Amino acid sequence: MAHWFHRNPLKATAPVSFNFYGVAGSPAANKICNDLRTTRARLLEMFTDSTCTPEIMKNASDAYFSLLQGLISSLDGTTQENKMRFIQNFKWTDTLQGNIPSAQQDAVFELVSMAFNLAVWYTKFASRLAGKENITEPEAKDVHKSLKVAAGIFKTLKEVHVPRLITPAEKGRDLEPRVMDAYIIQCQAEAQEVTIARAIELKHNASLIAALAFETANFYQKADHTLNTLEPECSSKWRKYLQLKQYFYMAYAFCYHGQTLLASDKCGESIRSLQEAEKCYSRAEALCKEYRQTKGPGTTAKPSEQLFFLKLGALIKTTLEKCQRENGFIYFHKVPAEPPQLELKASYGLAEPVPFELPPLSEQCTPEVYATFDLTKGAKNDKAKPKEEEVKPVKEPDFKPQKDTGCVLS
Repeated sequence: MAHWFHRNPLKATAPVSFNFYGVAGSPAANKICNDLRTTRARLLEMFTDSTCTPEIMKNASDAYFSLLQGLISSLDGTTQENKMRFIQNFKWTDTLQGNIPSAQQDAVFELVSMAFNLAVWYTKFASRLAGKENITEPEAKDVHKSLKVAAGIFKTLKEVHVPRLITPAEKGRDLEPRVMDAYIIQCQAEAQEVTIARAIELKHNASLIAALAFETANFYQKADHTLNTLEPECSSKWRKYLQLKQYFYMAYAFCYHGQTLLASDKCGESIRSLQEAEKCYSRAEALCKEYRQTKGPGTTAKPSEQLFFLKLGALIKTTLEKCQRENGFIYFHKVPAEPPQLELKASYGLAEPVPFELPPLSEQCTPEVYATFDLTKGAKNDKAKPKEEEVKPVKEPDFKPQKDTGCVLS
């Protein structure tokens, strides 16, 4: 479905020449510098290429990361820091901070920033694919996988690579723990949305759907709470999206839990569960309006206009009416004052991040070639260095929404 997911913008970066001004002391060393420049430029192009697929993206990112590791990994057989790690300055914006860049003279900063953008690309690819008319089952699986891949990249960066930075991330920047956690949890929650849609279409057990919806709502609540100490001007819009999704899936959970209770002849409790579903659904509708009116970074989703959203409202209404009829004719149960406590655990369908692994070090990066980089020759050429490059915002492709068929594989 078009406009179902909120997406923050891609990070922007200044061009990098990798021209080390005499430091590269051999043709092989010069070739590494040239290849770093061209593979980086190609990878950045792929982020905004509307025809790019995960296979093309993996090839482009592997080509760059395999060379970039030559500036990070120890190549001389010792545990000492790679002498090339701090030779080049890198400048990146953040997904929440507009066009205000951060800069670090550290190849690890480049690695985590570029990989972060790679994860954002996977979320955007999933959103774009989910927006297709009449999405097929293989495409739905690609949406699901892409979101789990994105979650895995964010998780690996947070746990393995970001801690290696000499300069810690500033508050509110992409690489700080609150922001990274929110991205990880959102990706998992959105992957579970695909599972829920599939379970509904295949008419799986109502108790399984209720449990999955409850777990997904909890994910969205956790992501929202993770961001509650960030500056409102950069996080409010994102948080409204997380909140509306939380209430939407709580409505799903109470709706399907009500069906389970009715099947167990607990009609009064079923009515109360469906009344709570109605309240959550109304809150989700109100949050959709608040979300659209809130200013902040990212594309604006329009979930309340989707058939998937509207169908839930109709389902709650008809199921509640059915329960009330049954209670009036058969059960005569008292409707409890308090809604049922949802203590639902899903046994199946929970989305786990796909572990992210960097490609092997490029065969070009050998100890022999590494030895021909001479850092003592770089300082003389400072005057030849060009002026600092400006960081221009990323111009992302504008996708026209397709007709919403209400297909639940989204």
